[in-house]
Amino acid sequence: MNQIELAKTYVPMLDEVYASASLTAKLDGAAELCAQGANANELIVPVLSMQGLGAYSRTDGYAEGDVTMTNETLKCNFDRGRMFSVDNMDNAETAGVAFGRLAGEFIRTRVVPELDAFRFAQYASAAGTGHAAGALADGKAVIAALRKAQDAMDEAEVPPEDRHLFILPRLLALVEDLDTSASRAVLAEFASITKVPQSRFYTEITQRDGVSGGQEDGGFVNAGKKLNFMVVHRPAVIQFEKHVAPKIITPEANQKADAWKYGYRNVGVADVYPKKAAGVFWHSEA
Repeated sequence: MNQIELAKTYVPMLDEVYASASLTAKLDGAAELCAQGANANELIVPVLSMQGLGAYSRTDGYAEGDVTMTNETLKCNFDRGRMFSVDNMDNAETAGVAFGRLAGEFIRTRVVPELDAFRFAQYASAAGTGHAAGALADGKAVIAALRKAQDAMDEAEVPPEDRHLFILPRLLALVEDLDTSASRAVLAEFASITKVPQSRFYTEITQRDGVSGGQEDGGFVNAGKKLNFMVVHRPAVIQFEKHVAPKIITPEANQKADAWKYGYRNVGVADVYPKKAAGVFWHSEA
């Protein structure tokens, strides 16, 4: 199997692993809404603006208005990668199992957790987003906090549709265990509910470079407050993947070793539209 054929075999598998393991994949923007920027780390996203109503004159008719569609260039703020080697003999006797297992496990256990944690931290740190803090000791306290989030969004006129709740499993369990009309009603207002482990749910993370002393393991460490839940109106966030693809080098092309080389790079953006910041509300520890 040549290099191109091998890539065709594993790319669909990598896409499937990302979609099934990522907690934030449901927030990905529509691919047709963005275009490639002039530079490698840029995306172009259309932004629509318009004027409000004006006075109607029986003499002059309508007040003239303008609708402006501008293409804003965004810098990708997530650009991470890693290269691995798989000995040719380890892979040859297993018909690619070692290679495929490496690719799948790497994305499931290392890539996706960091990508989710990065996105949650970016949305929590965006200017203008609503937030609250405090201990949530029981189901009633969780319901009250969720109501506060919904009320804040309602007052900001965030559309009720397409609001997604990301919440710690134990807090969701507290609400579900109440099994009351109030608990069922508050959960029913969300387009989806996703349980997020605390390991991916912080207001800030530090990404290790993978080469410096003490950072060789790569990945990330949590550096902010623990999040309890986050409500995201999907159109409020800028979440696009610009470049997600494996780099596969065959043993024949590898000049340093008799081994397959598997490289993975992920370039994308996670941010909040400034005019839609009210579409994100998060609750953290005190």
